[in-house]
Amino acid sequence: MIKVIICGALGRMGTIIGSMVRENPNLEFVGGVDIREGEVFGKKVVSSENLAKFIDEVNPDVMIDFTVAAATMVNAKIAASKGVNLVIGTTGFTTEQDAELTEAMKNVAVVKTTNFSVGVNIFWELVREAAKKLGDYDIEVVEAHHRNKKDAPSGTAKTILKILEDETGKHEEMYGRHGMTERGNEIGVHVIRGGDVVGDHSVQFHQNFETIELSHRAYDRSVFARGAVKAAEWVKTAKPGLYTMKDVLHL
Repeated sequence: MIKVIICGALGRMGTIIGSMVRENPNLEFVGGVDIREGEVFGKKVVSSENLAKFIDEVNPDVMIDFTVAAATMVNAKIAASKGVNLVIGTTGFTTEQDAELTEAMKNVAVVKTTNFSVGVNIFWELVREAAKKLGDYDIEVVEAHHRNKKDAPSGTAKTILKILEDETGKHEEMYGRHGMTERGNEIGVHVIRGGDVVGDHSVQFHQNFETIELSHRAYDRSVFARGAVKAAEWVKTAKPGLYTMKDVLHL
């Protein structure tokens, strides 16, 4: 049985992940971490300042973290120092934070990605294949999320932009347009925030007389939780290193 703790265990995403962990016969939910102490699914939730002691107490195999960058920086370093493997779905890290976190986690196995949805990971592969063949088209990226999402563009959109750069070369990224702006060779990036949108992403390839559009829409946060739980099963037996869902799904 793989023992799992969850960061942000009292939050919306944390409780969804916790519920799925409990339903998985190969996983055992042994507790959580949050900004306040409490209890969820009959297990203790401690504040982050007590994480090191809590890890010693419950001896988890894997920690799942879908919180915010500042919290993940602290929690992941503590867990890694204790030899706990990690599944990280937090986005919004700076380049410096990413480098610092990667160094701190080098002795454990880590699955870290901007989107744990199986569908999104396949979507990324479709975008890559399209970009290889449509690099001379005008490209636009559009993403939408709920009104409370803080980082923009989304981590998923940033991954899309990295894929496009890999396959079509470096382009200016233009975030929205206004005034008299004739289109050049840029990639347009458009960010929508409103309501309770779980996550919509699309990539449009425009050429005279035709448009090709690839898109993915998440209707429920459970799609991310399902991928995180799959990653938690996989990472337990992985060698130390930094992995993505591409490795978990053997894409």
